[in-house]
Amino acid sequence: MKNPVFTGAGVAIITPMYEDGSINFDELGRILEDQIARGTDAIVICGTTGECSTMTDEEQLATIKFTVDTVAHRIPVIAGAGSNDTDHGCALAAKSAACGADALLMVTPYYNKTSQAGLVAHFTAMAEAGGIPVILYNVPSRTGLNIAPETAMELSRHPLINGIKEASGNISQVAKIAALCGDELNIYSGNDDQVVPLLSLGGKGVISVVSNVAPELVHDCCQAFFEGDTARACQLQLAMLPLSEALFCEVNPIPVKYAMNVLGWNAGGCRLPLVDPSEAHQKLIEETLNVAGLLQK
Repeated sequence: MKNPVFTGAGVAIITPMYEDGSINFDELGRILEDQIARGTDAIVICGTTGECSTMTDEEQLATIKFTVDTVAHRIPVIAGAGSNDTDHGCALAAKSAACGADALLMVTPYYNKTSQAGLVAHFTAMAEAGGIPVILYNVPSRTGLNIAPETAMELSRHPLINGIKEASGNISQVAKIAALCGDELNIYSGNDDQVVPLLSLGGKGVISVVSNVAPELVHDCCQAFFEGDTARACQLQLAMLPLSEALFCEVNPIPVKYAMNVLGWNAGGCRLPLVDPSEAHQKLIEETLNVAGLLQK
């Protein structure tokens, strides 16, 4: 049995930026403190939502180190450290671990992709380079590559491969991973609209975009399930749906950064090639935040 890196709601946190695109560490610090105060169970820094794909290694490592130092062991910090280049991923994993991260989030290779055997070799090399627990990240819609349940089972035998963020949207696949891996691989939802279904299959929580704007909601949903109040967990999952739909009306993190700005944070814009949401989607995001009671009156 592998103890999970965290249970509950881990926020896939945005990276606030100034108008020139540089990282706004002061605002990041304020957002981190707010997340901790409002019940978030873990910080996932420099993931997809954090725009790691347009960061230099130096920026990414500086952001990870800042987050580790700010959080100061109050809750776990999971650092995005994936790559489609195994050698680069190994170097990034080692340096991210040296920054003090509690675990690493590693996405499947994108664009060049690989075979299932290649996935085993890729993740094994990067996990051993990092030397700390790893959460695999399966998001075929972005990478064009799926981690098969049998591959997840093989990887789960490695002592450092602790969990998987399942964002395939395929509940049947998640069930098969749970059946094959049992307690050797902790499963996290990568989709805010599927938190309770994954928890019902033995999942340990969610890596959430919605938590950026409503951390209490996502935390409470998980907590209710863990406490056996499945009716309340279901109620909160359904309450989460409009926010989830609004925050994915365009490619993540375009909507969530806009939402954070609407809520009064200095989130800034996204780096190109991501641009501001359309006017129609801006209106949708604002209306959804208002209906959810998140806008200040």
